[in-house]
Amino acid sequence: MRLSNTNRMGLWGLAGIGVALAAKTLIDQWRKTDFRGKTVVITGGSRGLGLVLAREFAQEGANLAICARDPEELERAKADLELNGGTVFTYACDVTDKEQVVAFIQAAQQEVGPVDVLVNNAGTILVTPIEHATEADFREVMETNFWAAFHTINAVLPQMRERRSAGGRIINIASFGGKVAFPHLLPYSTSKFALVGYSEGLRAELIKDGIYVTTVCPGLMRTGSPRNALFKGQNEKEYAWFKIGDSLPVLSKSAEESARQILEACRFGRAELIISLPAKVAAAVHGLFPGLTAEVLSVINLLLPAPGGIGEQRAKGKDSESSLSRSVFTTRTDDAAEANNQYTW
Repeated sequence: MRLSNTNRMGLWGLAGIGVALAAKTLIDQWRKTDFRGKTVVITGGSRGLGLVLAREFAQEGANLAICARDPEELERAKADLELNGGTVFTYACDVTDKEQVVAFIQAAQQEVGPVDVLVNNAGTILVTPIEHATEADFREVMETNFWAAFHTINAVLPQMRERRSAGGRIINIASFGGKVAFPHLLPYSTSKFALVGYSEGLRAELIKDGIYVTTVCPGLMRTGSPRNALFKGQNEKEYAWFKIGDSLPVLSKSAEESARQILEACRFGRAELIISLPAKVAAAVHGLFPGLTAEVLSVINLLLPAPGGIGEQRAKGKDSESSLSRSVFTTRTDDAAEANNQYTW
């Protein structure tokens, strides 16, 4: 029986898909790495997602070097991580200061060993309507969310290039906000868009050196971070919508599941990871129909708190609690905050 041209094309298409899947499997196995005994550096590793990631790497047998600004917070994180075994080196460091970043990387190399995996996790969340956002806000958030990653990468690259056969890994924790700019998060989204672009371009240029850069764009995650985020304008209302969204099981993902996905993306040197189904769908729709998402987001903006309140002043989430943000809708985020060292005073 002779096949029609349509059937032949279908068979060739299936064959092509099969070849592509087989090639991907071979490439994955070739790039696959084991974290046992490896040195993993995590910025912002004392709480939230950074701490959860550190736990996952520790369970894999990695030796850890983590930094954060608060020495007491670091000590609590170290005690937590040592329960999983392995070496844990802590360093008090302001990642917006290039000299401190370089000193941290040098100290980590001396104390723990050459860096095999760098996770740029440190970040600042600022929630504000554009009416209260200042140039200083944009510069400050860029320093933490973009320039800090830029400096840590530059600090580890010479040594990673020298050890090309070791297959270095760089994980940049960007955000779904680096794919789609959500209202009242403009300084944050601007910094994450910059990090996404830098990270994607860096991957293309570093593969030749045996270094795999992974861009991670999580949607909402239950890390407990809202209490340490910054809020302007009607801060109690801004905090309430942000915390509730961060808690809903359909919209948000647990920090533990997110960390496991990030670990696997790192293990196989994958290019990109978007976490949570809503984030994946929204990013895909925005890529195909940017005009549509712009219109939808403009409507969502009308539903968010109007300017006013404390104006350009800032308040942390923990200082912006109200009956709504303490409701049954936010229990998951409060539990995550307690589990992930977010309760700093």
